[in-house]
Amino acid sequence: MKMKRVGAVIAVAGVAVAMAGCSNGPSSGGSGDGDTITVDMWAGSEDDTAALEAQIAVAKKQNPDLKIELRTAPWGDFFTKLTTNMASGNMACVTGMNSGMLASYTSGFVKLTDADLATAGLAESDFADGSLEILSNKGDMYGLPFDVSTMLTYYNEDQLTAAGADIPEIGWTFDDFEATAKKATTGGKYGLGIGMGDFQWQALPIAKSGVQPVSEDGTLQLTDPAFLKAAEWYSGLVTDQKVAAPVASASDGGWGENQFTSENAAMAVDGTWNAVGYLTNDAGFKAGMAPLPTGDNGNLSLILGSGFGIAESCQNKEAALKVLGSLLSKDSQDYIASSGRSYPARAESQPLYFESIDEAYRDQVKAVFEAAFQDVQGQYVSDNWAKVGTFVQPSLVSVYNGQDSMSDILASAQQQFGK
Repeated sequence: MKMKRVGAVIAVAGVAVAMAGCSNGPSSGGSGDGDTITVDMWAGSEDDTAALEAQIAVAKKQNPDLKIELRTAPWGDFFTKLTTNMASGNMACVTGMNSGMLASYTSGFVKLTDADLATAGLAESDFADGSLEILSNKGDMYGLPFDVSTMLTYYNEDQLTAAGADIPEIGWTFDDFEATAKKATTGGKYGLGIGMGDFQWQALPIAKSGVQPVSEDGTLQLTDPAFLKAAEWYSGLVTDQKVAAPVASASDGGWGENQFTSENAAMAVDGTWNAVGYLTNDAGFKAGMAPLPTGDNGNLSLILGSGFGIAESCQNKEAALKVLGSLLSKDSQDYIASSGRSYPARAESQPLYFESIDEAYRDQVKAVFEAAFQDVQGQYVSDNWAKVGTFVQPSLVSVYNGQDSMSDILASAQQQFGK
């Protein structure tokens, strides 16, 4: 399929600083022709860095003739520096990329071919169904994923049981969702924590309408009748049905998720990357998960993720591809799966992820993941997609507080960014 796609906010926070590429040494800048391959990837904590170093160790073992250097930085610093370094030709030869941002940076990455995959020792068949859409845009592949994710409904089973509400399960519908949310809205608690993040608020409207807010060819369609109707339904969960609390401030980007973890809301929509954290929550309530509810047109859910690409400016492409192949090799993917850090993109490594989960939760996670990833679709995006999110997200506060309408906000965004 020819389309523009991005995946999500994703499993890990932060992105690598795109500084020196194939440099002549640690202090050298640019994508020179030396024998050091720099890998830039995000790391939000010491644990993140340690996990990346373990994968770099795999790459070094598999490529003893290459010098491989890891550079990391917090997510917030990445894209400003990436923009600068892409413009000056100083991207790292192997650069991390979150699928949600790819559309703005395709010019900095090589379009990968079957021959490139062969050089990397990889094949399309190595990866889970749909995962190669994550770092593809307009039918071209700009990177390969190391993890995959999608959106789920998380629920507080204790709260739902106390309210006499039905527990969400695989195959539930939007009628079921509304009934559960209404029943759980009692005693000062709400049925749902309303979303503020792009994927957190878009997931249910997409699933309900069966339509993405961008068409397959990259045309912005925020006012598509089916999507718009579903988006208005979503905001109406706050303003009309009153099963979700209005958002206090535009700075509350994780409002819905925080409402859930603080036990102010019985359900929240969030990514698979937070599955283990919700199940083993600090508050101690019994949590569970289910795929998004099914709408009249099925259950459209997006496949999201992060991965690596090769910089267009890299002058040692063959070596960089070998490093990329090692970072996505079975040994490396087995490591991230067995550590439980994220759900790997490599199909044969995925079972190890479930083995890493506490036995008390393992069967549920496996069943829900398998159902949720069954019919995923890569996300379509427009060239101005990042600007759309920047405009819409803060405006959601006024929508949820009844001061503005979802239709007006989306129509305004369509008018500004739909050209």
